[in-house]
Amino acid sequence: MNLECFLYDVRDSILVLTMNRLGIITAATHPTKEALVEEIRKVRALTDKLFGVNISMLPEVGPRDKTAAYFEAVIEEKVPVVETSGRSPEEYVPYLKQAGIKLIHKVPAVRYAQKAERVGADAVTIVGFECGAHPGMDDVTTMVLTPRTVDSLSIPVVAGGGIADARGFVAALALGAEGVVMGTRFVATTESLAHTNLKEWMVKARETDTLIIQRSIRNAARVIKNSAAEKVLEMEARGATLEELLTIISGQVGRRALFEGDLEGGTFAMGQCVGLVYEIKPVKEVIEELVSGAEEILARLQGMLK
Repeated sequence: MNLECFLYDVRDSILVLTMNRLGIITAATHPTKEALVEEIRKVRALTDKLFGVNISMLPEVGPRDKTAAYFEAVIEEKVPVVETSGRSPEEYVPYLKQAGIKLIHKVPAVRYAQKAERVGADAVTIVGFECGAHPGMDDVTTMVLTPRTVDSLSIPVVAGGGIADARGFVAALALGAEGVVMGTRFVATTESLAHTNLKEWMVKARETDTLIIQRSIRNAARVIKNSAAEKVLEMEARGATLEELLTIISGQVGRRALFEGDLEGGTFAMGQCVGLVYEIKPVKEVIEELVSGAEEILARLQGMLK
């Protein structure tokens, strides 16, 4: 998700390590290497804060050189942090290491987290069944995946999925995570380029207003429950091909929901924590409430232990 006016605070997701923030630019929303380079330079012009770039390496339709081009862009621009997802980043690790770039690999299962550590990732993000976009095929929740991953790795673990406020943040820390990744909550912010229709839908939505599609192509995705998603389920039930499914699930179609407010015409990633979004607020306010709320919770817990 490309939210240009979020500065360093948020892009597709926000990483909170204790009280530090890491905004992420999404490479996939940029059609070319040059477009991504332009976006990287735009962020640098807006802030001197740390930021990163997400490169999704999910199966591509068409030439694979776009992924390679994205890596060229982040290496040439010396982006401090790269977040990868979709498949193993192993082939790119030596180039990232040589450039001094930290690598965070996002996965939906412990076995993939272990592989990421073996190939040289500096940290791993584990996302559970609750998360928006791609929760994997195992249907295991963040509550279970986080401590399992922490117990299995020696590198830092970041937790994602179902986290939208200070309560989720503190819970993730209690489970052993070094921080959290949040996406859904930041769509419903005043700076977000998402259409007002989508933001208002989120405020009214419940935790049951998402569903899982794309199991038939082993690329499960949690999206808003709408007519497009229901159509995808019908198509999958009758054995539709990837090419047929792409007429609805492609990113180009999905952008209608994000930018044009057509909430029925395409699929749009959304986590179950949408049920915890009660108001459209500025990003700064969301972050401040996350931090102050965490401090209040920790103080209350400490008092309970005396």
